[in-house]
Amino acid sequence: MSNLSDLLPAGAGAKSATFTASGTLSSGQTVVLQSDGTISAIGSSGSNLTPSPIFTSVQTFNSGGTTTHITVSFDPNTNGKFVIAYKDGANSNYGTAVVGTISGTSISFGSEFVFQSNDVAYIGVKYDPNTANRIVICYQNNTSPYSSAVKVGTVSGTSISFGSENVISSSGNHIPSIAFDSGNANTFVAIFSDSSTYYGKAVVGTISGTSVAFGTSATYVSTAIYQNTVTTDPNNSGKFIVAYQDGSNSNYGTGIVGTISGTSISFGTATVFNSGNSDNFSSDFDPNNSGKFAVGYRDNGNSNYGTAVIGTVSGTSVAFGSESVFNTGSTERLSVSFDANNNNVFAIGYEDVNDSYYGKVVFGSVSGTNITFSSGVIFNEARTDSLSVAFNPNETSSLLIGYRDNGDSSKGKALLSTATNSADFIGITDQAIADTATGSVVVEGGVTEKVSGLTTGSTYYVQDDGTLSTTSSSVTAGKALSATKLLLKG
Repeated sequence: MSNLSDLLPAGAGAKSATFTASGTLSSGQTVVLQSDGTISAIGSSGSNLTPSPIFTSVQTFNSGGTTTHITVSFDPNTNGKFVIAYKDGANSNYGTAVVGTISGTSISFGSEFVFQSNDVAYIGVKYDPNTANRIVICYQNNTSPYSSAVKVGTVSGTSISFGSENVISSSGNHIPSIAFDSGNANTFVAIFSDSSTYYGKAVVGTISGTSVAFGTSATYVSTAIYQNTVTTDPNNSGKFIVAYQDGSNSNYGTGIVGTISGTSISFGTATVFNSGNSDNFSSDFDPNNSGKFAVGYRDNGNSNYGTAVIGTVSGTSVAFGSESVFNTGSTERLSVSFDANNNNVFAIGYEDVNDSYYGKVVFGSVSGTNITFSSGVIFNEARTDSLSVAFNPNETSSLLIGYRDNGDSSKGKALLSTATNSADFIGITDQAIADTATGSVVVEGGVTEKVSGLTTGSTYYVQDDGTLSTTSSSVTAGKALSATKLLLKG
């Protein structure tokens, strides 16, 4: 491979360089630069586009200190509006929530509102995708009878009002988590561990005004559950996934499909995705690919490495691809979110124990069930706990990170990443190149004539499968000079 400083003119005065191919490449193929200096086709296994974050403003939403159990949710109906719920250690550990607003690259917060005047834990917040300005918060009460419950909140501007507490199960329960069924108005699923048996259970919640009625709970695993996560498929009404630590099977990471029918739930057969002790689960469905989801977790059987896997739901069954390590060090506080406006891309926020407990974020790009990860990027150079990440569903590559900054009196903070770059996109082949052979590539700043069907003056973007389109993505290819000429950006 030549150095990029050795660029030579080629074709219509294009800048080009010679590279060695990894895999057979056609003429006019978009390619990425691999870590070993070879090039491969975008969309091939292990050669997806992997964006990197660029961070902007940091704002404090809770300055009292000891902010924990942080969770973030965006309003899908109002661009830039989100809620952060958390446990306020400076105010008797009360459950608290605050409305945030994004304007450009800036974040602002309203006043803090207490939703539970009690010591709470395992907080989760979700905006209702079918009803504007409505949220549901779940939590575990840390005083007798230690029940888990939900409250419905109504957002007005930067204010929140809450209804009465709705207990999930009268027998007492813990580690609750919720997810809305976007295909069924007023409906969500709650998972929990029943305190009488600690079995993993799920139940349908139906909202009426600010009240919630629960159906009959269903057991998804008859063993003690201490780690779990739930996410619903926005493209398949009534379908959800529970990922959990199976105590009856050596604490293996396991997934199971749940189906909602009215107020009842049924489950398929459980499938192992990690044959080892695993925990710190977080999951999210891909809104652009029906039945596909990602699970992030700590693999205790592999030096506590941060790991992720792609699952695919078919009916009541789930199949998993190969596991992919995103952090070769002890990893905690995982949070996963897919970007609705950047096809096949998701983010994982995490605490890197081996790097001074710093807060980091990594992007994954999915092709089939394969994941290509970018390098982990530090967003907080101090011990970072209780973090939660969420993409703005109304803006491309706009990622919000909520976290506790132990380097600043354990305050609750939020950080925005508003852009990605395309460092791994190198250019377009100027000729067909056989596997392991060398050939010419038109690189950024050059003009390629190995394209066709372009609209003069239009901006073209590289898609996840390697094709060029005027559909926006995180990677800008360049501007069309004619139907057969593209000026690559750079």
